[in-house]
Amino acid sequence: MSYGSIMRIPTSGASWQTAQQDNLGCSGVAASETMAATDANRMRKYKSKIDNVGRSCGIDPALIAGIISRESRAGNQLQNGWGDHGKAWGLMQVDVTPNGGGHTPRGGWDSEEHLRQATDILVYFIGRIQGKFPNWSREMQLKGGIAAYNMGDGNVHDQNVDANTTGGDYSNDVVARAQWYKKQGY
Repeated sequence: MSYGSIMRIPTSGASWQTAQQDNLGCSGVAASETMAATDANRMRKYKSKIDNVGRSCGIDPALIAGIISRESRAGNQLQNGWGDHGKAWGLMQVDVTPNGGGHTPRGGWDSEEHLRQATDILVYFIGRIQGKFPNWSREMQLKGGIAAYNMGDGNVHDQNVDANTTGGDYSNDVVARAQWYKKQGY
């Protein structure tokens, strides 16, 4: 896709901390793939919406699926569409806190409108990282944009993009999950 290939991004996968959400006996790419596979049945019901949004926004649908898996476990971790103790909305967990993203939720928690809003936020952060680090490869800019989606572009200082992300692994985990979804036809 225009932002680089999700399949060409090196990834270390999920940290031990993230893997413990599922009580896994491993971390890394194997843990990310296991969690993505756990979410696969729930994810299938969103596939056409994910494909539509990915196409219209120029983002690989597998990446959208990877974010959905990480953020809400394909909706499984949400309560009436809300997660993160009421601070985030929908499958992709759009931050609504005034001191965070400050976004107004659009559409139903599992709607195409929500996915488009969240993907537009991702595209915004990819652009910010491209501007901040113009000499990085497209894939590194994409990985930086994924990290910025989690904690803002002001927290991306160098190619160790996950230094300040949740679990210290956000982009690595999302990329590994996205690579797994890509192999499943997303």
